[in-house]
Amino acid sequence: MKVSTESRDGQTVLVVAEERLDANNSSELRDQILPLLEAGGQRVVVDLTGVSFIDSSGLGALLSGYKSAHLRSGSLVLAGLQPRVQSMFELTRLHRVFAIFPTVDAALTAPQEGEADHGR
Repeated sequence: MKVSTESRDGQTVLVVAEERLDANNSSELRDQILPLLEAGGQRVVVDLTGVSFIDSSGLGALLSGYKSAHLRSGSLVLAGLQPRVQSMFELTRLHRVFAIFPTVDAALTAPQEGEADHGR
């Protein structure tokens, strides 16, 4: 899986450089997120700008990261969802769980309290 991480404004940005986030690579994404949280990343922004397709496995990997972040009193937010990916979050009602922002910059500058209520 092609991912990269960078630290911006004291937050970790995880850029997913895959067109598809599905059963073939979702476990790799999960394996990328957990060490970031264990290393003390209090807020991880997942940049999904390059992802044009996501299935239930991809959603599950992100949800696993979300739960892991909250267990560590951190947060995992999403940015740059393409329309097809956004519609999957709405169909599964996960848009009510995640804080979703139009861009990484919007996610980095948004207030961190009650994040699921912001960014739409």
